[in-house]
Amino acid sequence: MLNGVLNKVFRFDRGDERYELLETEPGEPDPLRTRAKEGEAPLRKEAPFPKSADEAYELLKTAFRTDINRDLVLRRFTVGGRRKALAVYMNGMASDEKINEFILKPLMTSETTETERLVLEVIRIGEISPSRDLKEIKDGVMDGLTALFLDGGESCLMLETHGYEKRSIGPAQNEQVVRGPKESFTESFKTNVEDLVVETRAACGGNNVKLAIVYREGVADPSLVNEVKRRLARADIGAVASSGVTEQLIEDSGLFPLPQILSTERPDRAASHVLGGRVCVMVDGSPSALVMPITLFSLMNSPEDVYMRRPLGTVLRTVRYTGALISVFLPGYFLALALYHQGMLTTEVLSTVMASRRMVFEPIGAEMLLLLLIFQMIREAGLRVPGGIGQAIGIIGGLIMGQAAVAAHLASSVVLIIVAASGLGNFCIPDYSTQIAAAYFRIAMVVAAWLAGLAGMLSASLFALMLLAGMKSFGVPYLSPFAPRTYSRSPLILRGGINCKNTADDAVNARREAKETSAE
Repeated sequence: MLNGVLNKVFRFDRGDERYELLETEPGEPDPLRTRAKEGEAPLRKEAPFPKSADEAYELLKTAFRTDINRDLVLRRFTVGGRRKALAVYMNGMASDEKINEFILKPLMTSETTETERLVLEVIRIGEISPSRDLKEIKDGVMDGLTALFLDGGESCLMLETHGYEKRSIGPAQNEQVVRGPKESFTESFKTNVEDLVVETRAACGGNNVKLAIVYREGVADPSLVNEVKRRLARADIGAVASSGVTEQLIEDSGLFPLPQILSTERPDRAASHVLGGRVCVMVDGSPSALVMPITLFSLMNSPEDVYMRRPLGTVLRTVRYTGALISVFLPGYFLALALYHQGMLTTEVLSTVMASRRMVFEPIGAEMLLLLLIFQMIREAGLRVPGGIGQAIGIIGGLIMGQAAVAAHLASSVVLIIVAASGLGNFCIPDYSTQIAAAYFRIAMVVAAWLAGLAGMLSASLFALMLLAGMKSFGVPYLSPFAPRTYSRSPLILRGGINCKNTADDAVNARREAKETSAE
């Protein structure tokens, strides 16, 4: 009877109904992933070179997945009205003007159909090279070349037709680095990864906004890709206008303060996650890309880490994690010591704290919360006003207002220093959404310390850890690979070595080889 009541109230008899990437999913391991993990070259079955334009059309239509990749153009025509031909190029990478004026028009009106004479007399392109390697042909098409197949031809003609759109490229504003690329997602970019799939679809709601789903076929888990598509299809409202709205529509929990989807404006950061088996969603007209699934450690890593040598990257990560811990725990820890655990402070420190608060009228807990609120106000004001005025507001708020508050006995100098140190640690967090979310945990620690000292902080920390351990991002535990443990043995806080691999990151690699599963 008691068990039935407990199960009904706390739902112990019901499992977690959320989507989850499981290592017990049915299906054989991907041969590309298996061979790459064993140190062998990926096994790729190359099709024979097509003998006709029609065979080339069917072959490339399958190889490029034209059922979902809409950027590939397969243009069939006849040379001089007698010989079938096929021109293959990537929309946005090749110049339409060059193809129409110097390839299609001369060939269609040509009086000869011989390949040699077409190259020497008809085609008006400066660089022409033959190729029979299908991989080389696909790479060339992805790089902006045009592949020309002629009926009965012994090879394919690769024609130089590069025609990238030139737009002003600006630096990333929220994810600045000292070393590494400075471009953000303001340019139209393509990548020449052979197994990259870019699936373009219209957003639901009838507002004609296009979405692009980017992943590596053979590396990204198929169930993860299908789950992303399902959530995007489920978001059937007319408010899909930016990546921020899309993020809220497809995330697991809207009340969890930490982001469950990485929003980045850096192409290199998004590309590294896609190569690691994650899925990227881009919204037309939005300068940010959404990467999923993510973990807490993905949010704390900066793209600058891999651009520096291993010891320097380790130092940067150590400082970053230390700053994050100081930002969250330092105000509450100081408040707990000042109110409940004065014996843990030396006489000099305790005298300094008492002297700084001699004329302050409000309780120290209220003073701490007030200064944290003022810090957030200064930060928001600095972001909203234009350019150099924002920097001036930060200086005025940090120096003049701080000194004036101490002189007017509205705040003590020691608490002001603690709040300033917490603010500096907050800026060490590379992700902007995570910086904002850290304020929730910081205030919770201050309130817990104000009520019950270090015991309150410990209780609040355990509760926050329970929330983090129970949270998932598209089926991946938020604290992975530590909770639960995964097969990965590479360090996360300390930067490991750079290894070339063709497999998904361990946290998002649900399909395991049978020998690894049996070994466990």
